[in-house]
Amino acid sequence: MLEPGNNSDLPPIPGKRYFTIGEVSDLCGVKPHVLRYWEQEFPQLKPVKRRGNRRYYQRQDVMVIRQIRSLLYDEGFTIGGARQRLQGEEARSDVSQSQQIVRQLRTELEEIARLLRR
Repeated sequence: MLEPGNNSDLPPIPGKRYFTIGEVSDLCGVKPHVLRYWEQEFPQLKPVKRRGNRRYYQRQDVMVIRQIRSLLYDEGFTIGGARQRLQGEEARSDVSQSQQIVRQLRTELEEIARLLRR
């Protein structure tokens, strides 16, 4: 995700469950209108919407926003490049999770086979 070095100028994320757009704006150093725009550009950003279409971001959303901010402002990516980079990381994460599930299933099946041989 986001390396701590790129995070030094931002405040720590409090241990809350939900954050308003204003709080996220302060936590990430990005204006609210930019956050709303990024929601349209990055499919990873899906804040919960409640009464009156108010957005409530979760901790994971804040971390993704900080990563997007780092890619765009610190590393000089374009919106399209940052989107591709995030999708690539997401795909690698999905593959590693799938591999872990397959290993676990294999171990369980081998144990069942051992039990059946007895």
